[in-house]
Amino acid sequence: MTTARADSPPNGIDYPHQQPTGRFSNGLNFPDLIGMYICRCGSPLPFLNPDLKGKKLLAGANFASAGIGVLNDTGFQFVTVLKMYEQLGMFLEYKHRLAALMGPAKAQEVVSNAVILITCGGNDFVNNYFLTPVAPRREQYTLPDFCGYVMSEYKKHLLALYGLGARRIVVTGTGPLGCIPAELAFYGSMNGECADEPQEAAKMFNPKLFDLVDELNRDIGEDVFISANAFSLKMDMIEKPEQYGFKTSKVACCGQGMYNGLGMCTEMSNLCSNRDEYVFWDPYHPTEKALRIMVKKLMDASTDHIRPMNLSTMMAVDAVAAADRAIY
Repeated sequence: MTTARADSPPNGIDYPHQQPTGRFSNGLNFPDLIGMYICRCGSPLPFLNPDLKGKKLLAGANFASAGIGVLNDTGFQFVTVLKMYEQLGMFLEYKHRLAALMGPAKAQEVVSNAVILITCGGNDFVNNYFLTPVAPRREQYTLPDFCGYVMSEYKKHLLALYGLGARRIVVTGTGPLGCIPAELAFYGSMNGECADEPQEAAKMFNPKLFDLVDELNRDIGEDVFISANAFSLKMDMIEKPEQYGFKTSKVACCGQGMYNGLGMCTEMSNLCSNRDEYVFWDPYHPTEKALRIMVKKLMDASTDHIRPMNLSTMMAVDAVAAADRAIY
C-alpha cells in the first residue's frame, strides 16, 4: 500500500463525472492528453486494473506508479511503489497477455507500433537527493556525479524497454524542479524565486538526458527515442503566466502552507475555485490547462523543445510506415 495516492477528492474535480481516478490532477494528465492527440482514444487502463483483459488490451496500458524514480531507493518514504524494474516486468506480462489474445507475431506488431511515454528523473532529486539536508545519496555523490549515476541507470531501463520490443518511445525530461510549489515552500522562498539547488539539478539533468537519447538513436541506427524538453515548456509558463491566461505560477490550487506547497492535496486542503487560473494543481503537478498547453506545443514544436522530431512529424512518419507495411 502506497501513501502516494490520488484516489480521493478533490483530485479529479474536473474529470468527467468529477471522480478521483488516481491521477494527480484536477482532470486529465499528460499521458491522457498525448493519447487524445495521437490516437484520439480514451485513457488506457492501469495495468493492475482487473478489467484490463481481452480487447481492452489493444488500447494500451498504464504502468505508472506515483513517487518512483530511475533509482530503486527513490520514493521509499511512500512505503510501497512499483519500481522501474517492476514496471518493465509488467510490460513483459502485458506482451504475454497480448500474445495469448492474438498470437506472438501480432502482439509484437502491436507493441512495436505503440507510442510509449516515459517520464522519470524528477523524483530522484526531489524525493531522494534533496529529500533532507543529509540524505544518503547527497552524502555519497556530488550533484554532477549523482546526475551521471542516474543517467547510467536510466540508460539501462530505456535499453530494456527497447529489448522488450518498444520502437517508439517518447522520453520527457524533468520540469523546473526548483520552481514547483513544494520546493518554494521547502526552501522558504520569500518572493516566489525558484530554489537554486533543485533548479540547478534540472538544468544539469535535462541536457544529459537529451544527449543520452541522441546516443541511443545513433547506436540503434534509427529514431526510436524522442526527447521532449519539459523544462523549457514549463519554465515559459512559470515566468510569464499571464501570457497563457494564468493568474499565478507560484501558488498551487490545492495544498496547504506557503504557496500551498506542503503535503498532499486532500479534502482538508485549501482549494482554489478556478483551476484554469493556476499553473500548478498541487505542490508537484500542473493543472490540466497547463498540460494542454504543453502537449499542444509538443505537437508542433521545434527541435529546441523536442527532438529529433515533434509529435506531428512522428505521427506522419508512422502513418507512412504503416501504409508501406499494408502494401507489402
